[in-house]
Amino acid sequence: MSPSPRYSSDFADDTRLSNGGRLSQQFHIDVPMLVALLTLAFVGLIVMYSAGGQDGGAVWRQFFLLFIGFAVMSVIAQIHPTTLKIWTPWIFGAGLLMLFIVLLAGEIGKGAQRWLNIAGFRFQPSEIMKIALPMMIAWYLAESVLPPRRARLLICSVILVVPVALVAKQPDLGTALLIASSGIFALFLSGVRWRLIISLLTIAAACIPFAWGALHDYQRQRVYTFLNPESDPLGSGYHIIQSTIAIGSGGVYGKGWLNGTQSHLDFLPERETDFIFAVLSEEFGFMGVLILLAIYLFITARGLLIASQAQDTFTRLLAGSLSLTFFVYFFVNIGMVSGLLPVVGVPLPLISRGGTSLVTIMAGFGILMSIKTNRKLVSH
Repeated sequence: MSPSPRYSSDFADDTRLSNGGRLSQQFHIDVPMLVALLTLAFVGLIVMYSAGGQDGGAVWRQFFLLFIGFAVMSVIAQIHPTTLKIWTPWIFGAGLLMLFIVLLAGEIGKGAQRWLNIAGFRFQPSEIMKIALPMMIAWYLAESVLPPRRARLLICSVILVVPVALVAKQPDLGTALLIASSGIFALFLSGVRWRLIISLLTIAAACIPFAWGALHDYQRQRVYTFLNPESDPLGSGYHIIQSTIAIGSGGVYGKGWLNGTQSHLDFLPERETDFIFAVLSEEFGFMGVLILLAIYLFITARGLLIASQAQDTFTRLLAGSLSLTFFVYFFVNIGMVSGLLPVVGVPLPLISRGGTSLVTIMAGFGILMSIKTNRKLVSH
């Protein structure tokens, strides 16, 4: 008789589990990823203290949000992927319903209607879709033959377009693009043929003139500013000009913690949120940026490793899309702060001050840890 399958652990061999492996398996925590996430959170608190003008209250608020985020991650990590799969249509449906409610009765702030307030708790339902959309596409493709046929791709396109259009209507183009990327990654990992991908990219390029006409005036202005920020240095180009000055002035080793001039003299706007990367670059320099990028890339690679080891289509597509979406998060933020991409209002994960976005990111890591610690060993 062949031995029955057993549950694997991060630090297990075929005969025994180490103490670290037993703890990892018992609490469903991927230790390497947890260490990297805690390191990022610690770096974020240090930079937040400087960016906030040495305001201890801002650091404690961020610490509280991080505590909630890690708690959410730990709770979701205990949920078996099979249970997540069963819940997926309901989570996606609830997310769509809340997006419709936002358009009808959502709270308005800074010219956008993006928030719901339930029993005093204010949040953005669009953040839920960053997880719910790839879950739904992975769920729909889980029992089908891969690569998916055209009929299934058409249905997946509808699943993707509806929430993206609702979020873009708020308007929140940055979040809409992140949601779209999470669904596109799930489709890409399902084995869509390159010929079809090239055809879709060609169609998308042909639609750019029509999309340009549908943008709001401030969104078009962001593109103009990206192409030539010096055209309005004291207006629309001020943010990106001051940000690039801060990044460049950091040099190789930086000016030192709490010694950044751009942020401390109030030249740098939004320094606790979207532009906090500029604060880090100015104070810790090129070497600090390299270390930050190394941590981000390690987390992304760890997530893709978990995806490669997943043993069913649902968990493989979901883990891969969540990992690549995390990569897009920090890539877009660093790109826009450096002047390489238009400003779209995407926070730097675990570094920028945030609420719903931070909890959403940590929920995604909880799913990754659940997938990692609940996979089965193939029997010999």
